[in-house]
Amino acid sequence: MSIKAVVDRFEGESAVLLVGEVEKRVVVPRHSLPSSAREGSWLQVEFRGEALQTAQLDEEETARAKERIAAKMARLRGGQHLKT
Repeated sequence: MSIKAVVDRFEGESAVLLVGEVEKRVVVPRHSLPSSAREGSWLQVEFRGEALQTAQLDEEETARAKERIAAKMARLRGGQHLKT
């Protein structure tokens, strides 16, 4: 079963993923991810036990997350959070 995960960060040759709605922290080998994966990239992943079986970049979810962050940053820069 495929589940969503986000790349939280890279630590040397490892990648730290936040998996599922509870954002469980899982460390996997960096080479097991798509070469285009970056910090903040969303993935569709499958595990067998604790071992990562597949990881595919979810470009749509990654784009949506970038848009949400950009909108929040624009509101903060514009001081909109202070006008309530």
